[in-house]
Amino acid sequence: MLVLTRKEDESIMIGDNIEIKVLELRENQVKIGIEAPRSIPVHRKEVYLSIKAENEEASRVETPKDIPVFQPPKGESKNGSTH
Repeated sequence: MLVLTRKEDESIMIGDNIEIKVLELRENQVKIGIEAPRSIPVHRKEVYLSIKAENEEASRVETPKDIPVFQPPKGESKNGSTH
């Protein structure tokens, strides 16, 4: 892990297009601003972990195999017509 020291109104650059800026210092909090392209998702870690867990859970859901799927008879379309 890279550890850097920054003062209020100082920034850190990640690559050419991500800037992390210290906006305000309080007793036990640091307010930061992040400028990044919209194509790069930026989340607080707890939100990121929640999204990741939801995505993993969704990928484990099995599709029901006992639900019948309607198959129209040969020569008939799904809406009931023969043309």
